[in-house]
Amino acid sequence: IMLISEIYKSINGEGRFAGFPTSIVRVAGCNLNCSWCDTTYALTGGERLPLDEIMSKIREFNTSRVLITGGEPLLQEETGELARRLLEIGYHTLVETNGSLPIDALPEGVFRCVDIKTPSSGESGKNLLENIDYLLHTDDVKFVIADRDDFNWSINFTRRFNLISRCDVLFSPVWGRLPLDTLARWILDSGMDIRLNLQLHKLIWKDREEGRK
Repeated sequence: IMLISEIYKSINGEGRFAGFPTSIVRVAGCNLNCSWCDTTYALTGGERLPLDEIMSKIREFNTSRVLITGGEPLLQEETGELARRLLEIGYHTLVETNGSLPIDALPEGVFRCVDIKTPSSGESGKNLLENIDYLLHTDDVKFVIADRDDFNWSINFTRRFNLISRCDVLFSPVWGRLPLDTLARWILDSGMDIRLNLQLHKLIWKDREEGRK
């Protein structure tokens, strides 16, 4: 049984599955409280659902990709089993985690997107650096950037741990706070092979609450 905030189908907004129809499983509950969190509704509440029911809902959406996000998926030990079941029947499965918990708990074959919390989040002290050793070329590392200080910090972090040689590195602007073109220019000026990560769902559905779907 997992504590679930919502399950829905949408155009995935960011990361490895960006632009593709994706079944999204959002778990409830998180161990961090980032200052710019855009899914605060998932921090509490949720509905307890057995894995069989979650799988049934996913099948109804008829997608080949599933994103497990939160909240924080790795707080729930059943997340690994859900991912295993999805992989077993052929789903491309992505788990997005806040980077404070060990990612090696996930089964082989999962695409992992690991957030590295920047100073503006108020949670940069919670980054679990041991996760860097577990990164594979199929993983993404994401930095959410609010200002120039965050950007410089993220560049230094990327260089310090040689992240670009390990996996894809994504820089994403805090929505409504850092202009998209500003971050794009900073990335270009850096000369580094970093992907600008935009939340497509918020560009598509600007008038919807939370820009979700």
